[in-house]
Parts: sequence; C-alpha cells; structure tokens
Amino acid sequence: MDNAYPGSIDISIKKARTSVLFNGVPSAGLYNQSQPGQPLYGIEETNGGLVIFGGGLPLVKDNYLIGAIGVSGGTVAQDVEVAQAGVDWLTSS
Repeated sequence: MDNAYPGSIDISIKKARTSVLFNGVPSAGLYNQSQPGQPLYGIEETNGGLVIFGGGLPLVKDNYLIGAIGVSGGTVAQDVEVAQAGVDWLTSS
C-alpha cells in the first residue's frame, strides 16, 4: 500500500499468527480480555509477540483451520475489510 509504514509488514504477519496460535480466534478477539485488570492482560507479550487488534482473520476451508490472513497498513477498519475480502475469496472458491 502506498505510504504504508514498513513496520506494517511485521504487524500483518503477527496478526495472522495470533489468529492461528489461538485456533482461529480473530486477532481482535483477544483485545477486551487483554486490557489492564482483565484475565489475559499482557498476552500480547507471549509467543514472540502477538497483535490483539483487528486485521487478522482465520482461513477456514471445509471446517478446517488452514491458516490466517493478516493485513496492516490502513486503519484497523480498513485492515479488517481487506482481510475479510481475502477470506471471502477463499471461501467462495
């Protein structure tokens, strides 16, 4: 994406990895429970670094988790929209 930060590459990889490491939970699915005072506070520091905001979505085919897609470089809402387009393409094939 034009003018995206180079750090977005690592963020997108970690968004996808977060989803896979937690059996297909979208990366944003851990956000609320990882806030101060919540039971998963600090979880983003585990597993070599997780990303707990939107843009990482599971890829499921025939009821099997086959991977995940991670998108970064836009706003969180844009990242989720682009990731969802990738998921939709895969599941429509």
